[in-house]
Parts: sequence; structure tokens; C-alpha cells
Amino acid sequence: MANLRIILADDHPLVLLGLKSTLEGHEGLSVVGEAQMPAGLIALLQHTPCDVLVIDPSMTESAGENDGGVGLIRRIRGEWPSLRVVVVTAQTNPARLRAIVADTAVSMLGKADSLEELPQAVCDSARGARYLGRSVVETLARPEPDSELFVPSLLLSRRQTDIVRRLVSGESIVQIAAALGCHRRTVSRQKRMAMARLGVNDDPALFSCVRAGDTHLLESEI
Repeated sequence: MANLRIILADDHPLVLLGLKSTLEGHEGLSVVGEAQMPAGLIALLQHTPCDVLVIDPSMTESAGENDGGVGLIRRIRGEWPSLRVVVVTAQTNPARLRAIVADTAVSMLGKADSLEELPQAVCDSARGARYLGRSVVETLARPEPDSELFVPSLLLSRRQTDIVRRLVSGESIVQIAAALGCHRRTVSRQKRMAMARLGVNDDPALFSCVRAGDTHLLESEI
């Protein structure tokens, strides 16, 4: 198997050095480029093929946007949709973290997590899985005042959205069927379809995905 090509982006040279040293100490991982500013990163991505981007999105030029780098990540994912991204961040704002990881192509480590987790996060991302560091999971699990449960920004039907919200809120299949006036098999079928669209295989993964979701819901007309 060919080496995974990795680009690093962080505005702290010592952090870049640590990331590079950690990754290149593992067989099959190769750093092909480094950037310290968003503009330089965009230029690098335009000319340097890579498989995984490891980035702290709160770099100097994007700090003024005051969105924790969410806009930068969305721009990169929009221009390079096949690129897998591993965010390494000191950000602890749950809403901003949720906005970033609502994109299932984005993995995330907190800077409080061990760098030894980074190679695994990169490899998982490259094969299409998502890796979330322990500190990130703990932050996402923290309740926010007056918060609601949101389904990630993926195309679910209105019925699937309603069913998923009810499931995560603690209702059973039977209770949901009664509330919606349909057969429980219909609820189970819609649940399976929603899980397939969200890329999860079991209830814990479904609940985690929803609780880590974006605050904007896009519903299809199904």
C-alpha cells in the first residue's frame, strides 16, 4: 500500500514540528506539505495532491472571522470534497465543535489529547471512518443551556428526522408509532434508512452522531 500523503496546517512552528515528527515516525505516513496561514494552505492544496489534511483551523488569518475556523473547514471541504480532514484544536466551545464535526468526513483531536492518537486518526480518516479524541467526545457530551438535539446536516426526510429526534429523546419504537399513527414496522424501517444515510450501525453511534450534529437541518422532500 502506498504511503498516505498528509498536509499539515498550523500557525505555530513548534506544533507543526511535533505533528510531523509524530506522523513520520509511523510506517506508511508521509508529510508532503506544511502551511502556517490559510492562504498558504489553499495554495498548497491547489498544487499538492494529498489524502489527509491535519489542521488547526483557528490560524492567524481566520481568527478575525470569530467562528473557530468553521468557515475555513467548510471552504476546504467544498473545494476538495474527497479530502479527508483531521482537525487538531484547542477549541472547547461545544457549538463550534459540533458545527465542524457535523461533516462526517472530519475527524477531530483536542490539543489536550495525546499526539500518539494522531496516526490512528489519520489512518481511520483515510479509510473513510471518523476518529474523535477523548477530550472532544467529552466536550460534545456536555449539555448546553436550553440546548436541543439536532440531526446532522444531511438529507433526511421529515419523517426520518422526527423519528430520530424522538428516539434520541428517549421514546421507544412503540411510543413513536402510536404518536405518529403508523405501524411500528414503519418506524423501524425509517430508522434503518436514517441510520444508513447517517453512516451509523447501532443506537449508540446514532445518538452520538445526533448529539454532535450541526444546528441546521436540511430535510429532503421524501
